[in-house]
Amino acid sequence: MTRLRVLIRGGGDLGSGVGVRLYRVGAQIIVTELPMPLVVRRTVSFAEAVISGSTFVEEVPARKAEVKDEVLEMLEKSVVSVVIDPDAESIHWLKPDVIVDARLRKSPPEIGLNSAPLVIGLGPGFTAGLNCHAVIETKRGPTLGRVYWSGTAEVDSGLPEAVNGFVEERVLRAPKDGFFKPLVRICDFVSKGQPVAEVDGVPILARFDGVIRGMVMEGLPVTSGMKVGDVDPRKDPRLCSLVSDKSLAIGGGVLEAVLSRSDLRKRLCGD
Repeated sequence: MTRLRVLIRGGGDLGSGVGVRLYRVGAQIIVTELPMPLVVRRTVSFAEAVISGSTFVEEVPARKAEVKDEVLEMLEKSVVSVVIDPDAESIHWLKPDVIVDARLRKSPPEIGLNSAPLVIGLGPGFTAGLNCHAVIETKRGPTLGRVYWSGTAEVDSGLPEAVNGFVEERVLRAPKDGFFKPLVRICDFVSKGQPVAEVDGVPILARFDGVIRGMVMEGLPVTSGMKVGDVDPRKDPRLCSLVSDKSLAIGGGVLEAVLSRSDLRKRLCGD
C-alpha cells in the first residue's frame, strides 16, 4: 500500500512543524513554496531548501526538487520534497491524500474541498465545510491546536507571542520599501541599539539584548512595516534550531484530523 501523501502549502515554521510531525509517523511530505520565500525562521523551515538547495529541520531532511521524477524519487527515499509551486499546480499529478494550507494568508484559499480527500486549513480565513474539511486553531491559548470540523479559527491578534515581557519589540520590521540586507546571522548574539540589518542603506536596530532567531533571505524585496526578523530575549541560540511548541501543537492537531479518518489512518505507515 502506498504511504500517506501530504502536500503542505507553505514551508514556514508552522507548516514545517506540521511536516515534521507527519514525517515522523511515516507520511510522505511535499512542500510547495514561492520562488523567493518570505520565511523568517529559516533554520526550522523547509522553505530554506528553496534558498540553499537542501536543509534539515531538526533531523528531518528536505531538498529542493524541480521535476516530477525528482519529487517522486525523493519521496521514496523519505526526503521531504520542496517545490516552487505557488499555485499548487502539482496537486493534479501528485494526487495527495491530504492538503494542509499553512500559508497563513488569513483569506479564503483558491482551492476547495474537492482538491484532496482531506483538506486542512491553519488559522483564520478557512471555514470547515465550506473551503476545507477541518480548521486547526493557531492562536495561542487554551484552544491552540484544536481541530474544528465546523466554523472558523479565532481572529488573529496581529501581535507576536510575549517572551520575557517583550512583545512587538521582538519583531524586526522593514523601515521602507526596498531590498533586505542582513548584517548579522541567525543565532548571533546582538545588543540593544545594534544595527542588525538594513533596507537600501536604512538600518534596522535591535531593541534589546538577545539572539537573532530568524531573518528573511538576503536580497528579498520587502515593503515598509513587513516582518523581516525576530530577536529572542532568552539568549539561547539552541532555540533557533528547535521546532517551536506552537508549531508542534498545530502539527498535533493536523495529525489528529488525519487519524480521525480510518481510510487515511491505514495508509500512514503502509500497513
